[in-house]
Amino acid sequence: MKTLTHDQQINLTLRVLSVLEDWRLTSADKILLLALPDATRSRSIQKFQQGAPLPFDEIVHTHVDHILGIGHSLRLANPRNAAAGSLWLHRPHRRFHNRTPMSVMLEDGLDGIINIRKEIDCSYDWITDQQAQRPD
Repeated sequence: MKTLTHDQQINLTLRVLSVLEDWRLTSADKILLLALPDATRSRSIQKFQQGAPLPFDEIVHTHVDHILGIGHSLRLANPRNAAAGSLWLHRPHRRFHNRTPMSVMLEDGLDGIINIRKEIDCSYDWITDQQAQRPD
């Protein structure tokens, strides 16, 4: 994991919280998606929104990276309708056994987040497939 400066941490914190806000999530769901420590209280989200950086360990950084990737892909898929991405995340989907993409991410953790990213970001899916096919 690349070491981030304090300003970079704040920038990433504000960007990812903006994405999660667009997705209409509760503070508890934001904490879960970001893989913040169990002791993190819901009111901590407000501190992060006011400029305190997230605790960027490797796990949180990985979750942030995937969440930002999903947000970017949803915006690319729906450039004229900012709300469409949130609607897609909250509607049952046949590929997820009629679960919503959001419930897949919340219930399945990092694996669920990665599965949603692969579904919405074909280039990420292609890259991970290529890496998996490389002989060691």
